[in-house]
Amino acid sequence: MISLIIVTHGEFGAYLLEAAEMIVGAQTEGVDLVSISPRVSVEAARAQLAAILEKRAACGGALILTDMLGGTPTNIAFPLAQKIPASSVISGVNLNMVLAALSYRGRMTLENLSLKVAEDGKKSISDVKALFDAAMKPKC
Repeated sequence: MISLIIVTHGEFGAYLLEAAEMIVGAQTEGVDLVSISPRVSVEAARAQLAAILEKRAACGGALILTDMLGGTPTNIAFPLAQKIPASSVISGVNLNMVLAALSYRGRMTLENLSLKVAEDGKKSISDVKALFDAAMKPKC
C-alpha cells in the first residue's frame, strides 16, 4: 500500500486528516503528518520527514501532500523526494485530495494515484455561486 505523508504549515495537515477520517474511517497504517511551525526548526522537520520518507518509500512508495508551492513544506519535501524514486510530491493539498489518496492508495500505482489526487483536487475547486447562477439562467 502507498503511504501518505502530509506536510503543512502548523496543524493544517492534522485537521485535514481528521476531517477525511470522518468520511472514510480511521487510518491506522501508512499515514504520517509533519507540521512546520516556529516551535520546530526547519532542520528538525527535514530530518523527521527524511526518516519517515525513507521508511515509507521502502514499503510500497510514498505520496507527499504539501500545502503550497514555494512554501517551506514543499521546499523541504521536494529535495528529499528527488532522491527516492518511489515517491511523489503534490502541493496545494485540500480535503478532496486527502480523501482520494486514502481511498485509492491500496489499489493504484504511485504514478496513477498522484494523477488521481491532483485531478480530484482541481475538480473540487468551484465558484459555487457562479455555477448556480449559470444553472438558473433561462435557456432560450
